[in-house]
Amino acid sequence: MSLIGGILLAALCLGTASAASLGAVHTEGGMVEGKNVRMGFLRSVDVFKGIPFAAVPGRFEKPQPHPGWEGVLKAKKYKERCLQVTLLQTGTHGSEDCLYLNIFVPQGRQVSTDLPVMVYIYGGAFLLGASNDLSFMGNSVYDGREMADRGKVIVVTISYRVGTLGFLSTGDASLPGNYGLWDQHAAIAWVHRNIKAFGGNPDNITLFGQSAGSASVNYQMLSPYNKGLFRRAISQCGVAFSPWAMQRDPKALTKKIAEKVGCPTDEQMVTCLKMTDPVTLTTAGKVALSDMGNGPVLHMLEFAPVVDGDLIPDHPSKLFHHAAEIDYLAGTNSMDGHLFAGMDIPSINEKRKPTDPEEVRNLLAGLTLEKGEAAANLSYSIYSWDWGPNPDQEMIKKTVVDIETDYLFFVPTQIALHSHAKNSKGAKTYSYVFNMPTRIVFYPSWMEADHADDVQYVFGKPFQTPLAYFPRHRDVSGHMIAYWTNFARTGNPNEGESEVPTQWPAFTETGNPSLMINNKINSDSVKRNLRARYVSYWSTIYAGLPTI
Repeated sequence: MSLIGGILLAALCLGTASAASLGAVHTEGGMVEGKNVRMGFLRSVDVFKGIPFAAVPGRFEKPQPHPGWEGVLKAKKYKERCLQVTLLQTGTHGSEDCLYLNIFVPQGRQVSTDLPVMVYIYGGAFLLGASNDLSFMGNSVYDGREMADRGKVIVVTISYRVGTLGFLSTGDASLPGNYGLWDQHAAIAWVHRNIKAFGGNPDNITLFGQSAGSASVNYQMLSPYNKGLFRRAISQCGVAFSPWAMQRDPKALTKKIAEKVGCPTDEQMVTCLKMTDPVTLTTAGKVALSDMGNGPVLHMLEFAPVVDGDLIPDHPSKLFHHAAEIDYLAGTNSMDGHLFAGMDIPSINEKRKPTDPEEVRNLLAGLTLEKGEAAANLSYSIYSWDWGPNPDQEMIKKTVVDIETDYLFFVPTQIALHSHAKNSKGAKTYSYVFNMPTRIVFYPSWMEADHADDVQYVFGKPFQTPLAYFPRHRDVSGHMIAYWTNFARTGNPNEGESEVPTQWPAFTETGNPSLMINNKINSDSVKRNLRARYVSYWSTIYAGLPTI
């Protein structure tokens, strides 16, 4: 054969070669057919969108099994999000028919089998969110193709009820609450029962999530209902101990909602709420943006899980024995609290507008309201101890971010990590801080990673939309996908199919190393006893002060 002929034959083979594909898949509800998306030479991802994992849920009821369907379900379009208020709280969108999941299966020359499975739970303050949330340059932020292809794992994104319909509770049997958590549990159980048909290993499932989804992951770890359903868990910026992640007075909130929709607050309240129009109920749960500035935004986030004596049988601090055999990787972003701090004290983002130290004192008074004035004064002294007589504005503004990051995210996560390590029976624990500088150009020059900055990297957006990023962003995205998918595969982020830039030591009860994650990870990226002064303060000294 001539050289030219050989080149032509090779080109023909390259042009016609394709990766394997699942085709139609048999599930417990019936056959489903997705779409095969090419990712590279002999690489593709089978994408299934909108597979129902439960029936249309009853109002304030646990999810029930889906009745199934005839023929082949064309799983090629995302379904509507669960009914919720819009981001700006001006209306509602979504549907009560919303319990669906999406599956991304990587393929090579042969159909994949026995792959690790990663199930993602979205965030949104238990008020907002969707498994296909926020289209970014034509793709959902939670599109799992890049992560599946690069990490050789199956990625599943699930939906759950939020806001009034997902988390309203009376704190007793008449309206126990946690309907959104029950939806998550139903989705996890569905994946465990059905994922083998998609090429997944039902005995190697990892949950991961961000913000409210991160706290949800922690709750699912602690629930006895999930025993044996998943093996590992990753919390990105939120745990059950986070002050926004538990509703401590659910009946008061439910009475307030009842009054808004014209229901009585006596023994007829729950019956009336169940008969009320769902859009009206959802609207009644919106955040009152007009109240912003009258105290920390934290107090405006009212919907959250409750200790229901069932799915969550006790306070989270007493439930970590249920997670004794679940490997756990958890961390926060270095300036996670900035999103909240910027709403509580807007001047921190304005270069020409000073932030008065009295504003810092007032913020701490609002955050520590339940402990009284003495707690506010003590907290202020803890955070201003190194200011000196004339602190510069950058120091004051960064202190505001540190306060909200510590209180809302970092310290609760460290407490959860210690609790997991203490109760472990062979399971590994890993801690991290993501500190890649934010890409939001109008933020101060000193800004590092804000709340939710990590999500784009975990889902491989710098690879999926390369023109919107620089090489350094692809570096950190590659590192995170490698660590996350190695952990899902083996329980150790250092071991798996992907190379990592440095060894990440396990977090133990007596030692607490954390990996600083950015685009320049090396052996110096492992830090110990991060913010120990503040962890000790919030977890021991402040926690020991009497509640008033």
